[in-house]
Amino acid sequence: MKIAISTDSEKVSKHFGRCPEFTIVEIKNNKVKDRKIIFNPGHMTGFLPKFFKEKGVNCVIAGGAGSRAQELFEQFGIKLITGVQGKVNDVIRSFIKREIKQGEDMCSPGKGKGYGIKKEKGHE
Repeated sequence: MKIAISTDSEKVSKHFGRCPEFTIVEIKNNKVKDRKIIFNPGHMTGFLPKFFKEKGVNCVIAGGAGSRAQELFEQFGIKLITGVQGKVNDVIRSFIKREIKQGEDMCSPGKGKGYGIKKEKGHE
């Protein structure tokens, strides 16, 4: 199982697409096999769901995600868990223990503007 967590300063980012980085974690036999942080490669409509599918990600965890991203993750067969808050290490432990819970999505139209990275021009 490979998960991607939207990350901002070692905490789960409130805004999936605009987060500064992602923590990519590979879990095998309920243990972290590999963990790395990658910078957000860009916030363009439809790009990140395809990017994570190509990276073999099975699940994305974020504070919130826009409705289009949610639809695309579903199309790519990637589970999306939103409404998650807290430190990334705690979230990973909760995920492994199957205790992670979906909360209220923290993303709403326009709410992410001014936070993190900007959308590429022409994709606002």
